[in-house]
Amino acid sequence: MSRTNSSFWALENNKPDLLCGRSADYFVIKEHFAMLVCATIVLGGFAKMFLKNSEVIVLALLSMSGFVLGQLAYHFVEVHQIVYPLLKTPSFALYCYFLPLIIFMAALDVDFYILKNVFWQVLLTGLISFCTAFVIIGYVVLKFNKESWNIQCCLFFSIILGITDPVHSVNVMKNIGISKMYIDIIRGESLIICSVTSIFFGIFRGYSLHIFIFRELHIVMGLTLDIAGSIICGYCCARVIQSILTDLFSNTLTNVILCFSMVYMTFYIVELLGMSGIVALVTVGLNLDSLSFKPKMEFVITKFLIMFSSVYEQLIYTFFGIVIGCGEIKYFRFHTVAFVFILFATVTFVRLITIILVSPILTHSSYEYNWRWGVVLTWSGIRGVFSLLLAPDIYNLAEQREEAPHLILFYVQVITLLTMGINSYMMIESARTLGLCAINLPRQMAMENAIQHIQEIIRNTITLFKTEKLLTNVNWSMVENKAKIKYIPSETAQFSHVSHGEKEMSPTDEVLIEEARLHVAIIQMSSFEKQCNNGILGVEAARILIGATKSFCPIKGKFMSIYDVSTYVRSRSWLMKFKSMLSYLEYHKESMAFILPGSNKLIIVVYRIIFSEEYEYTRHVITLMYIFPMIMHIWPMARELNVAALISINHYFVFLYVLESASKLLILKSAYFRQHWNILEFLILVIGVIDIFCIYFVKLRPDNLFLIQFTVALGYLRIIRFLPLFKMVVPFLINIAEVQVKRRLSLMYSITKGYVKSQEDAKLLVKHISGRESIYQKLYEILETNKRDAIKELGLIEHEGRDVVIALKTKQAIQNVMAMALKNLTFLWSRGIIDKHEGIEMNKVLLSKVKALNNFPMSIPPPTPDKYLPNIVWMENKDILIDFFKERTKLAHFDYGDVICREGEMPQGIYLIISGMATLHSSSPTFGIEHKETRDENQQTFYTEYCTSGQVIGELSCLLKREIEYTAICETSLQAFFISLEDLYEGFDVFWPSLEYKIWLKFALSIANQYFESIVVEENLNFESCVLMNHAYVETLSSYNELTINNQTMKFVINVYGSVINSKTEELYPAPYIIPKTCEQVQGVADVSKLLVVQESDPAKTDTTSHAMDNTGLRTTKRDYNWKRKDELEAGHHFRKTN
Repeated sequence: MSRTNSSFWALENNKPDLLCGRSADYFVIKEHFAMLVCATIVLGGFAKMFLKNSEVIVLALLSMSGFVLGQLAYHFVEVHQIVYPLLKTPSFALYCYFLPLIIFMAALDVDFYILKNVFWQVLLTGLISFCTAFVIIGYVVLKFNKESWNIQCCLFFSIILGITDPVHSVNVMKNIGISKMYIDIIRGESLIICSVTSIFFGIFRGYSLHIFIFRELHIVMGLTLDIAGSIICGYCCARVIQSILTDLFSNTLTNVILCFSMVYMTFYIVELLGMSGIVALVTVGLNLDSLSFKPKMEFVITKFLIMFSSVYEQLIYTFFGIVIGCGEIKYFRFHTVAFVFILFATVTFVRLITIILVSPILTHSSYEYNWRWGVVLTWSGIRGVFSLLLAPDIYNLAEQREEAPHLILFYVQVITLLTMGINSYMMIESARTLGLCAINLPRQMAMENAIQHIQEIIRNTITLFKTEKLLTNVNWSMVENKAKIKYIPSETAQFSHVSHGEKEMSPTDEVLIEEARLHVAIIQMSSFEKQCNNGILGVEAARILIGATKSFCPIKGKFMSIYDVSTYVRSRSWLMKFKSMLSYLEYHKESMAFILPGSNKLIIVVYRIIFSEEYEYTRHVITLMYIFPMIMHIWPMARELNVAALISINHYFVFLYVLESASKLLILKSAYFRQHWNILEFLILVIGVIDIFCIYFVKLRPDNLFLIQFTVALGYLRIIRFLPLFKMVVPFLINIAEVQVKRRLSLMYSITKGYVKSQEDAKLLVKHISGRESIYQKLYEILETNKRDAIKELGLIEHEGRDVVIALKTKQAIQNVMAMALKNLTFLWSRGIIDKHEGIEMNKVLLSKVKALNNFPMSIPPPTPDKYLPNIVWMENKDILIDFFKERTKLAHFDYGDVICREGEMPQGIYLIISGMATLHSSSPTFGIEHKETRDENQQTFYTEYCTSGQVIGELSCLLKREIEYTAICETSLQAFFISLEDLYEGFDVFWPSLEYKIWLKFALSIANQYFESIVVEENLNFESCVLMNHAYVETLSSYNELTINNQTMKFVINVYGSVINSKTEELYPAPYIIPKTCEQVQGVADVSKLLVVQESDPAKTDTTSHAMDNTGLRTTKRDYNWKRKDELEAGHHFRKTN
């Protein structure tokens, strides 16, 4: 280390410290060097601005500027004193200043889940690349270099030139459409090579001045410490950084400062401990992802990392240009230029050989790989700052010094600039020539669908603006012309052109589904991240779901199901088996009815002693004391010296076992063998007695070799005497297992719930993925099937751990309430209603409550059945309603497979599920429409839905007094409150008309939120706001009755039940359907039609609620009618096919 710490180029102690050909016998002003640094940053910034971010030209310009400055320093003292601090700086110091942040940024951009799936491929690719470069480049340098480098310098030089830059190697790939998997493989390969090289040079730095007797042993131990220790330190640091970045009370500035300081602190501490700081930082970057940051924090930190990395690169190339310029120019000859081109050709050839060797690995990693991608990846061997920062070590660590060390830097710096410029250009041109930049037809169709969707939004916005009075004199033709959008691909990407002969060849359904599958995976991952940021989904659950999605995404034709996620998580089966095994091993005191004979006081005393806790503890203490004799028995020398004492102690312990077993047999008799711990103790007793007899027989027959061996083996079996101690630990292990099982249940419930939400989000956007109806139907069926399976899993998990699920739901409800409060606080703060200081204090209070949820209990006991009635929304937690129905409800119990109600039967009442899960099977929900209006009689589609705790069965049929449209079958044992039809209608009469209207309102809101979530998501259509603030209400239309739609006061009108027609055009609007804005009046055509009217923010003050109640002609009931439909209409917002 002392060699590299004296100056930039280490010199012998007996020689004067001459830099740039002259001694520093003047006073150096350090401010001059700060001016040089600032000037370099300014020059680099202006160069990037004028050269349009051409990185390689900027770095080449700065390198030339540094070289000129170095030459001036070589000849002029005034310039020499400016660069003197740089020349006196150790090369390892520059390595420690600049490299940690660049490596951390590169590792942070790698997708850990993809890298984990292809880890062995990445490792093999990195090792093959490293070995190939080491052999070929080393041979070329030895063969063609005329600088008379020794073999050690040549090998060091080949290692450094074999390092691919983890940043520049993949920057171009991102712009030409290469798969993320290939990008992560190349970057992972580069990080592995960087890590191996840093460890290699670290060993030479540490052992260059020392000679050890067992040198190989020290190297092996050093490698083990570098790899394992660095990874452990990096993982611990990643957890610390994650806890800092996710702290609710930290601000952006604090997070950025702590993130940057922790990166450098990790590097320096790990290096100080004698390990590899580079490996530790790679581990830190890989363990941090988008979920490790607060929302929008990742973007800020990434921008800072990119900015600092760019500045560092500019400084590195300028500084090394100065150092090269400070050397003597006489060493630059024609062969120097020729050798540069030889090195560049060798580096390119090495990359080609590497890609050929790893092609089978890349083919195995992805089905998309072919020889065209191999040609593009051949040009990915770009060298960068890592090679440049390690280049001085070739001279500093060599045993034989070279005359012109600056040539080493020159070769490395020129090769890095050549590979940055030429390889980047060739990568883009080869991708264009081979047609890899062309956007395929499925992606074109997906983009065209997205553009059409955006155009439709723009048209609707323009139509809405035309109604504004202040915009009546706007030139709308010009607005429409300027608002037209067209996708223009980037310079690297381009649309694939199809000739007239090929135009008829459209993509097959399989190709389109595969492209849509990838889009669905992206939508799901976006949904998981959004749920996590909104507090709906936990970080661990979101990370598992994202990891599972990325794991199954490369599998062609694979749509991830909830069962795939369970397999990815390894489920909880081993925990349950472990808990069952522990429960079996748990020691239970005898609970049998034991009648003590009154005359035998000895047995009474023995019973009280044997089954007392004091006896158990005393027995365990004696067993622990036996550890020392057992160690002496195992240790041969100690055993020979204490034979008699060990035999006596053995007799004593066997006597205690005999006494205990005899006492228990006397009391328990045959019941003694029903307890497995008693069987173990009896086995120990039998083995102990046999052991004593064997020792006695050995004394009688000392020449019997078999008897001696058998006795020795039995002596080692004495170790089983410690097994009864395990029963002390079993209860503690059972408690730990129960906590882990509950935690796993909670995690699986969160995962499944997040998966269900992602399926719903995907279904809302699936129409924009593919415009072909057949693809849309297939995607919808797949997503709906996966969602039903996930809902079934939710019910099974809830049945298995009700207390855990209740705790999780309660916690999520609190989180949702706090999130809404924070959102409202932000709104009031932004409008100036709340002062800044008051807003900060209130924000702290709310955040403290959110943070307190980290200590929320893992389980909450389920409420008693009578506590479920207030949870019914339409009861509004009113005591008069609750007391009325509490007297009339009955608690019904159903076993697995029981039928609650059958399709076609008349309803007997409604069932409020308390616990368990039921499956609803139906041919088709009609929503009050006759089958002949919607589909042919031959077309029968069967639907399945799941109902769990808190949901209601049968309310719509009771509302209409019509046949039940589904069959409800118990999937588990089920408890439910039953309210008969007579009691329900009695409640309607007593609380008329509000109760019946509120049940219809709840039904209408559930239909609107279920089928039109993307449209009404901003309307806050919850039951309480609609009842209290009249935000939405229900209108009832009987046959031939009409409703006038006022677009000034009515924002949406949704037909949730029955059928209506446009009074002017007679266009049919069957439920569920959003009435178009162009419709001014609708007329009912069904016996009963229900319309949900969502009012504008400031509607006209009319008594719409009473009006709605007056028009309610039928008696009804409440129910979340959770049917999911797969046969949606092609046009409009209607979710039903018509024929």
